[in-house]
Order: sequence, then structure tokens, then C-alpha cells
Amino acid sequence: MRAAALSVSLVLALLTLGTAIAQDSAAQDRQVMVAGRPAPVLHGVWRSRGYGYVLRVGAGGIELFHVAGLFCYPDPRPARDPDHLFVLYRELNSGTVAFSGLPGQTRYVFDRLTELPAACSERVPYRALWPPARVAALVAATFADLYPSFAERGIDWAARTAEMQRTLDSVTDDDQLFEALRALLAGVEDAHVELHARIAGKERTLLPGQARTLALAGAAPGSDRNAAREEQWDNAYRRGVLEVVLKGRGRAGANGQVFWGRAGEIGYLNLLTFEGFAADPRSPADDPAALDAALDAAIAAFRGARAVIVDISANDGGFDWLAQRVAGRFADRPRLAYTKIAIGAQGAEPQPFKVAPSNRARYLGPVYLITSDITLSAAEVFALYMRALPNVIHIGETTRGAFSDTINKPLPNGWTLVLPGEIYRDPQGQSYEARGLPPQRRFEVFPPDDLRNGHARRVLVLMEDIRRELAAR
Repeated sequence: MRAAALSVSLVLALLTLGTAIAQDSAAQDRQVMVAGRPAPVLHGVWRSRGYGYVLRVGAGGIELFHVAGLFCYPDPRPARDPDHLFVLYRELNSGTVAFSGLPGQTRYVFDRLTELPAACSERVPYRALWPPARVAALVAATFADLYPSFAERGIDWAARTAEMQRTLDSVTDDDQLFEALRALLAGVEDAHVELHARIAGKERTLLPGQARTLALAGAAPGSDRNAAREEQWDNAYRRGVLEVVLKGRGRAGANGQVFWGRAGEIGYLNLLTFEGFAADPRSPADDPAALDAALDAAIAAFRGARAVIVDISANDGGFDWLAQRVAGRFADRPRLAYTKIAIGAQGAEPQPFKVAPSNRARYLGPVYLITSDITLSAAEVFALYMRALPNVIHIGETTRGAFSDTINKPLPNGWTLVLPGEIYRDPQGQSYEARGLPPQRRFEVFPPDDLRNGHARRVLVLMEDIRRELAAR
């Protein structure tokens, strides 16, 4: 899941129109920036519940700090709001506000402080303040404060941190720091954890939590060689959809990220992502215009279909609010899909998220949702939205288990850490973080003996199963 990147004008339009993405009254939201300056009511110092943020707001703008344990440091990025979190605000009560990037989306609850924490005001030269050993300790503290799934992964983080502390005296350069962090994060097989470093002019990354299917196919991200195989796998998947499933009569739209068509009485919609639908690279990654147009055409093609397959078996996520927007094309009325709350958000209420009917064309007949272990992040959130609908049956394989929004933590040494920090729960109170969302009906999507081309063959099998079910009604 990613923070919204929409233009201010589109945010204002969404506020004005009160679109279906809003979970509650948009009238409660106000613009953070007024005439190029933060609203006076926000002036002061604020600390987030969860997420590890401190804000200092004044007439000159917003200063963002990152806090973890006893550490605090200013965000080194040049942008005022680099992750688009502080576009809107609402006052919750005296001394508490909630910021958000879009109406109805994730609210970041902050409490007013009397002054900036002392740790945020250290005057030692910045680079000298952060030798490799101290950066390692900062990463350990950040995970201790924010990471949601140690228990599910069987990791005793306190013991692991203590073990690392005993070796910190030997961590004196960037190579040693990278290896220390690799050891620290061993076993954290989480697709929302990333470490990006630059050492001696070369990029180095840690990208744990890869899909088993992609790993077996040699297509998991992480190297130039794997990138070539990933492209081959992706091309084979797309060919299978257009040439085998849709017999050359399918259509593609939204920058080649959405496929649709008919196979007799069954409609088929494949969503490869929940971002990057605009062909113009200057457009925000979550610009919905091309997606809306593709879905209008797809729903028109499904008119009269007795059932529709929605396939997100190769969808690795994007923006939750776009997932919510697509799910509204299959909704009859508003329904609770899930709640979420940040780790460490003491006293905060879980925030509810609903799927609501789109004000554009919809399909309300039987829907079969396909997932796999590749299905990730916003695609898993889409599955939660769809499972809230009575006309949807979730089939396929268990998803990856990475629902939480990612939190970007640019480190003081110029590296970047990414990690999750939230828990999502379905209406029954179940969390699927780390373990993945199991289907209601198991169905093999990627046969082990044909990982590259077997998907299309399995969709044809599913279509035959659906036809038998329809004939039996």
C-alpha cells in the first residue's frame, strides 16, 4: 500500500463530490495548507500514535521528524510532505488531530506536545551523530516500535536486538552495517520490508518475502538476472490471458494493466496492479481516469453475463483507495470490509473501511475472485473489500500476507528502510498479516509443473467448473 499521490486539485474535487471512497463525512476534513502556509490551528509540536512521527508546524511550514525508542532525527528529504500524509486534517478533540492524504483514507492521529523532544534537537554535526553502529541500533528500535508480526513469524526481537548489541563495536563501516542489518532481519520474510543502501557507489538491497511461485519460476525481484526472468514470466502471463483465456478477442486498457473480455456467458477481468494506470509518466501513480474508463468498457462487455471472474492472481498491489474504487463496481450497498489500526496507537479507535457502490456502471451478478501467493498488499485489501460482498466467491490460493501500509523511514546515513506498521482485521476480527488471506474455495492457480504458462489453462478449467455450476441452478 502506498500513500496517495494525487494532485491538490483532485483531492479538492473528491472532497467536493463526496465520492464513494470517503468512509465518513468529508465535511470534517480541512486543508492543511491555506494560502501556502499551514493552518494556524496546527501550529505547534505533534507526535503520532504509531508510525514514529513528530511534526513541528509553524508559519514557515511543516518539519517532519522520525522517532524510535530514544532516537529522533529530522527527515532528510527536501519535500515538505514527501509521503503525502499531511494534506488534510480534522480536529478530534482538544489537543488531538488526525491527518490524511485523501478524504476517507488512512488517518494519522497526532497529539499535541508542549515542546519538541530533546532528542530531536541534538546539535552535533548530522553525519558525525550517526556512525554505522548507531544506525543499526536505530533500525532495531524502529522495528521494536512499529513492526506488527514478530509473534506470527516466531521472532523474539528483544533477544535478537540484544545479540546485535553485543557485536556493535565491530560495526564500523557501511559493509559491516549492511551485513549486521541482514542478520538482524533474517527470517523477517515480509514483502513490505525493504532496505535500500548505496555502498561505494553501488546499490544494495534487501527484499525479503518474495512469492514462492515467482521464486520457483526464477522471476522474484532482486537482481538483473531475475529482472529478465520476471519480464519473461510477465509477458507469458499476459499472452496467456489474451490468447488462451480470451482467445484473441480480449481488450487491454489503463496503460496495459487491465484486461477484459467474454468467454460465452462468463466475463473475465484481470487487474495486474492498483497503480500506474495513466500512460503519461507525468501523471500521479494513482490517477484513476484511465482505470475508470477501462472498467466502464469492461462492465459494458459483461452486460448479460451469468458470471464474472475477477483475476488478481498476479497483482502485487498499489493504492488501497483504488482497490476500494474497483470493488465498488460490484457492490450493491455499503458494507464494512475491514478495520485497521497502527501498532502502538494507544487510545486510538480502529478505523473502519467500507466498500460502497460506485456511481458508475456496475455488475451485480455472481463474481469469482482469483488470488494466489503473488497477490500482495493493496490487492489483498481488494480481496477484503470483495469478500464483504455477498455475490463474490473467493477462490484460488492464499495471498502473501502483507496488508499494512508501508512506512518509509529514510535513515540518517542516506539509506532507506521500509516496513509495515498496521494491523488490518476483517469484520469478524481476524487479521491475516503474515499468514495471508486463505480462499473460501481452494483452486490451484499456478501448476508447479508449468509455472510460466499454466495459469491460463487453469482459468479455462475454472470457467468449465462455473458453467457446470450455472447449469445446475
